[in-house]
Amino acid sequence: MSTSQSVTVADSFRRSPEVVAALDAVIQRLESSQASITESRPPVDGGAETLEGWLARSAEARGKGALYPYVGSGIGNGLLVELVDGSVKWDMINGIGVHMFGHSDPGLVRVALESALGDVVMEGNLQYNSESIEFAEFLSQEAAKGSRLRNCFTTNSGAMANESALKVCQQKTNGAPRVIAFQDCFVGRSTTMAQIGDSAAGRVGIPLNVHVDYMPFYDPAMGERSIKMAVWHLDQYLKRYPGQHSCFIFELVQGEGGFRTAPREFFVPLMEMCRERGVPVWDDEVQTFGRNTEMYYYDVLGLGEYVDVLTLGKMSQICACLYTDDFNPKPGLLSGTFIGSSSALQVGHAALRRLRDGGYYGPDGRIAGLQTAFREHANAFVAAHPEWFPPAVDTLGRPITELVAGTGGMCRLTPFGGSREKIMKALHIMFAEGLIAFICGHDPYHIRFLPPVGVMKPAQFGPVFEVLERSFEKVDLAD
Repeated sequence: MSTSQSVTVADSFRRSPEVVAALDAVIQRLESSQASITESRPPVDGGAETLEGWLARSAEARGKGALYPYVGSGIGNGLLVELVDGSVKWDMINGIGVHMFGHSDPGLVRVALESALGDVVMEGNLQYNSESIEFAEFLSQEAAKGSRLRNCFTTNSGAMANESALKVCQQKTNGAPRVIAFQDCFVGRSTTMAQIGDSAAGRVGIPLNVHVDYMPFYDPAMGERSIKMAVWHLDQYLKRYPGQHSCFIFELVQGEGGFRTAPREFFVPLMEMCRERGVPVWDDEVQTFGRNTEMYYYDVLGLGEYVDVLTLGKMSQICACLYTDDFNPKPGLLSGTFIGSSSALQVGHAALRRLRDGGYYGPDGRIAGLQTAFREHANAFVAAHPEWFPPAVDTLGRPITELVAGTGGMCRLTPFGGSREKIMKALHIMFAEGLIAFICGHDPYHIRFLPPVGVMKPAQFGPVFEVLERSFEKVDLAD
């Protein structure tokens, strides 16, 4: 929807020749500086001491040390990022999937500079500018193409989006106290979300006052039997606690749980049972959103008709909770001082428009091509080095045959039998060698890549796997 208006003072300021020329000059200088960042490289002379100083200051301020010795310099070139020690690394985790166009994308830097010309830094739910409305409209309109979702509440973190979704579901079900979620799920680190997430370490010392019933996720080794078992479990929970469940939280792709996927046939009977028994269906796409063959993953599986509430975040920059008209909450339930920064709103909106319109989505889109390229390189890597890929076993002692897995811009590799100790050792060696990745899963564990789907080229998996090979050799030598 367009809103006609006369040219404001703000419009005249932003469009003035002096401002436009200044922005042009900054972007030209950025692109010139980026030209020297073309591959990974070690720290410059004296850089190690500089990095150590920053890490010491970080530990002092935060009360604990960093997992990685990562402190960025503030510039990069797409998949490559420079640290304060002058080193350059291939960034294949991107803030756990936040930076979908990598580092220092000129187009997004320009949008951020333009946003800085505004009158405020942060926008909120009481006072906001037009950018906040446009962002919410974009998310709602794209969601409505394949679902009944029509309304959007924006907020500043994935955990707060999930808190909002839970409140919407609880209000709709008159305060039903129980929640259904999948085993190995992760939904954030607020007090409530830490209790729902299936991670004992994430709730140490937190009093447990949320009732959660965990469902088995899809098991490809069991196929049809896995679906029947899940349906049986859900039926048992709903019979045991009739009318007591406020929602079933669906991760259509498990993120922290190990980039586990499931076919449409797994979810449909569960969602239909929820519909029949009056249990709201909440689709948690905080990590999944945007990085697959469709912007919303429920569109990949054709499940939009079942979704009552949805949450998204990370690569969108601003997080959100979307819901159908039937779930539109009463006044007062959802609010908050911050939606997020003006730059996050404008950069997120610009990035999502570029993804929608730039040939990224669809079965032959750029994101699908990135997953194909990853699998080709990863499978060749596994075949060339079977010594690094002994059989991994699950908690039932069964071998994991899918050592290369994932979907879209979510890529997974399972070396060293899924050993957490060896994978963590490998991750630190990889970092030192010039490659940033992370861990996911639970018994077995996996190496996780969340590449910047907006800028990574399939051919760049070549140098990434060269660093991986060099690093794994050092893991063997360290044992």
